[in-house]
Amino acid sequence: MQSLWMLLASAMFAIMGACIKLASDYGSSLPQIVLFRGMPSILLLYGWAICTHRRIAPNSWKLHIWRNLSGIAAMWLGFYALSHLPLSTAVSLNYTSPLFIGVGMLLWGGSQRDPVRILAVILGFLGVVGVLRPSIEHEHFLAALLGLAGGAMGAVAMMQVRQLGRAGEAEWRTVLIFSSFVCLSSLAGLSLEGWHELDGHAWLALVGLGTSGLVGQLAMTRAFGLGSALLTAALQYSTIIFATLLGMVFWGDHPDAVAWAGMICIIGSGLVSVWRTVAVAKAARKAASRAAAG
Repeated sequence: MQSLWMLLASAMFAIMGACIKLASDYGSSLPQIVLFRGMPSILLLYGWAICTHRRIAPNSWKLHIWRNLSGIAAMWLGFYALSHLPLSTAVSLNYTSPLFIGVGMLLWGGSQRDPVRILAVILGFLGVVGVLRPSIEHEHFLAALLGLAGGAMGAVAMMQVRQLGRAGEAEWRTVLIFSSFVCLSSLAGLSLEGWHELDGHAWLALVGLGTSGLVGQLAMTRAFGLGSALLTAALQYSTIIFATLLGMVFWGDHPDAVAWAGMICIIGSGLVSVWRTVAVAKAARKAASRAAAG
């Protein structure tokens, strides 16, 4: 079930990335894009919490504050990259987060320091390079650097989401609090830039990114709160596949042989991770059964 949640999140985030690019192309400012990323989550989740008499106050403000600092930084950096770089390049940089997680697991992962899972993450990153093969022109260097920094901050945010899940924090509350901080950051940006006039296409793109972002955030939070952080990170590479398909359908992009090979690597990395997790779980159950019998 964890794998299905992450695949749903990946599809939604691919759609969100396309909507962000469209919104920017139609004249939306970065603070406006960030505002629409957070506002739907607040309206829907707050209304649902009130109607169902849910407690909104979190179990630990400290964990949420650290999660929001890294998550909001990752969002602004990633959205900037999506607004100023070709879509394929920006997505590639944004989805380096799992690679940073793999390095962190290798250095500090303890029981999760699994060479097979690390190999799966590296294989997935090679697949991303094969599919997208980002080419950074000189005038795009700053945006590319900020996009890479967003990937690193995203890795930190993902691990903190997992800590919130282990602390018993409800997924909906994590998303609601994060979205509230997102909107506050966008209001700060709007106070400096002002509000840009938008046409119908821009409004449609903004609503689309808000809706897809809400569903993707809930699914990702659920996935990271349930199981192996490294497995979830590996499956997150499937966002690239969904983004490639969107490019083929709506922008007429047709991957070449190297790109198709990259997609095979991405799929392979997810399958290896799933196989490893199942194998470890079976071995643990067998060991527990033998210990109980003895």
